[in-house]
Amino acid sequence: MKKIKSIISLLFAVWFATITNAQTITVPGIPYPLHCDIQPLHSSVKGNTITMVAGKKTDMFRDPNVTYNTDNAPKLLFKPADNFVLTASIQHAFANKWDGGAIILKSDSLNWVKFCFEKDYAGGKRVVSVVTKDISDDCNSVEIAGNKVFYKIAKADNVITLYYSLEGKRWFLVRHFQFDARPEFEVGFLAQSPTGTSCTVTFSDILYEERKISDPYTGE
Repeated sequence: MKKIKSIISLLFAVWFATITNAQTITVPGIPYPLHCDIQPLHSSVKGNTITMVAGKKTDMFRDPNVTYNTDNAPKLLFKPADNFVLTASIQHAFANKWDGGAIILKSDSLNWVKFCFEKDYAGGKRVVSVVTKDISDDCNSVEIAGNKVFYKIAKADNVITLYYSLEGKRWFLVRHFQFDARPEFEVGFLAQSPTGTSCTVTFSDILYEERKISDPYTGE
């Protein structure tokens, strides 16, 4: 009898997780519904702001040394147009090493772009871009003084361009590269806490535009 109860409990847990992950949320700045790709500990939407809480040992990285490969960070994703621009501010407390919030473009589990605002190895608040084509190419860029930064990701055919801004008006180019995304690729938001117990990330000022940039230096 105990074995039967355990099986029923397990089936219920799987069913509940499936239903939860299938739920969608809407944000005024995005015309498409977002769904969970790995459930956060908590998520909420208030106006044009998303809050996500990542649990302990959550990350998305494929180490060039092939010693650390993981993809268990919670994500909220949607299917955009082929060419688009997505902008959002990212803010968190930088409590633990590698804590971060990111805009992500995911083609599949081995091919993705993570544009992260994270606490780096030296304790800095770092603009980090990780381009993964089976193996992650990890690039540490500028250090930010405050806990908040504005990010922009633009896709123009098979070219991705990343920008950061301190106030959401003057944009600086971070990275410009080719990336062959599958037709079913998605874009959205990620929270991570690889070494901590949790990380609460707030994504605000969210704006999605269906347009193709022509100048990678200005984003226009």
